[in-house]
Amino acid sequence: MFGQPFEKPIRVWVGLGFPRQLNTVADAYQFAMEWCGNSPEQRAAIRACKAALCGDVDAETARGVFTAFARKKDILVQDCEMPPLSGPSRPSHA
Repeated sequence: MFGQPFEKPIRVWVGLGFPRQLNTVADAYQFAMEWCGNSPEQRAAIRACKAALCGDVDAETARGVFTAFARKKDILVQDCEMPPLSGPSRPSHA
């Protein structure tokens, strides 16, 4: 059960706007555990992934909860999306 794959991978923004692909429940669980914070959405994602790893829920249920967490934290990569801006864009003056 540890390598339960998602039907469709989840992509999240990490670091300086680099996408990371999460292919399995274990990938999502590790990401949620390492994420800095302690929001209700993060805790729900961790619980859902843990339940999927134990076989109590299916991978797609965990994927949905994790996706809600990533969307709330504005790190979910949508198809053909550019990295989120960290602040207001300013024209460069040379």
